[in-house]
Amino acid sequence: MLWRACRDASALIVGNGPMRMELEGLARELGIAGRVRFVPTVPVEEVPAYLHAMDVLVLPSRTTPNWKEQFGHVLIEAMACEVPVIGSDSGAIPEVIGPAGLIFPEGDAAALAQALEQLRTAPALRERLGKAGRQRVLERYTHAHIARQTAEIYRQALAGGRRKR
Repeated sequence: MLWRACRDASALIVGNGPMRMELEGLARELGIAGRVRFVPTVPVEEVPAYLHAMDVLVLPSRTTPNWKEQFGHVLIEAMACEVPVIGSDSGAIPEVIGPAGLIFPEGDAAALAQALEQLRTAPALRERLGKAGRQRVLERYTHAHIARQTAEIYRQALAGGRRKR
């Protein structure tokens, strides 16, 4: 849908997941192979450069009988780089993104296209979500914050475990 509506759209797909060959074939079949760039898994030190090359990051995870998205670490990497994010409602994705991005029902291509179009046509929204994403990462996903949360869980567990004799 979006490919027809937006002739200048392109996609960057990073990683060597199990669907890579299928996606390459689909791009050829749809006649958009020239607008889709596939990049194998990249070294961790190169990830920020790839993220900064993006106008938006999409994590369209789909739940299967044996798998559900648990966290989607790439979301916080993109958000830390002020890249707006769109994620499916699979697993913990909505909780990770919160109000700092857009969520669509998993498997709903029309809803994903609508979210992409919304960001494509609203530069101020892209900028606002990018900044909100970075702020969310700083408030919730830094090592220091996670360490404080973990320590608090232990404090509560230990306090609850004390019995009066």
